[in-house]
Amino acid sequence: MIRIDLRVIPADIPAQEVITRDNVTIKVNAVLYFQVIDPNQAVTKVVDYIRATMQIAQTTLRSVVGQFELDALLAQRETINQSLQQIIDEQTEPWGIKVTIVEVKDVELPSTMQRAMAKQAEAEREKRAKIIHADGEFQASKKLAEAADVIAREPVTLQLRYLQTLTEISVEKNSTIIFPLPVDVIMPFLKGMGPSDAQRQASAGSPHLNMDKTDKDV
Repeated sequence: MIRIDLRVIPADIPAQEVITRDNVTIKVNAVLYFQVIDPNQAVTKVVDYIRATMQIAQTTLRSVVGQFELDALLAQRETINQSLQQIIDEQTEPWGIKVTIVEVKDVELPSTMQRAMAKQAEAEREKRAKIIHADGEFQASKKLAEAADVIAREPVTLQLRYLQTLTEISVEKNSTIIFPLPVDVIMPFLKGMGPSDAQRQASAGSPHLNMDKTDKDV
């Protein structure tokens, strides 16, 4: 009499050296879950059903993984697991063995491939950063063009922007700020002066030149 365990048996598939479809040498291991559903066939159809199942699992792992490229192998784990489970289960069915789960555990890459993938990922991140920066510059240039159109239609907006710039500068803790004052800003005030005041102001020179002189004195 031979006693057969009908419980699910977990087994580790040893690491297998595999050459992928794109000629990359890797090591892959997996875990296998199976159970005996027909003890009579497990005893009479094969000498050692556990060893036989493990051998089928190892050869199937190398065969299936070798059909995928490296990127697909890393991204399509679920597809590979289903394919492994189906193929191994079909081959062990005559022995009364039912394979329930096959999961790829680890994919070990060569050190040179790891460095190449790291460089590729870094280059991809830099590319996305440059694209985002360029898109931001493009949108900013469009807004600046729209602002230029508004200023061209309404010259007073330029004076408002000038006053806003003065406000922004005044917030900073600077000891001395020398800012050129366009004559256009004070022309309305000059027009409101009397003739004698306007002449004295004109004889005194341009405010812009006075600011330059102040700059030299500072």
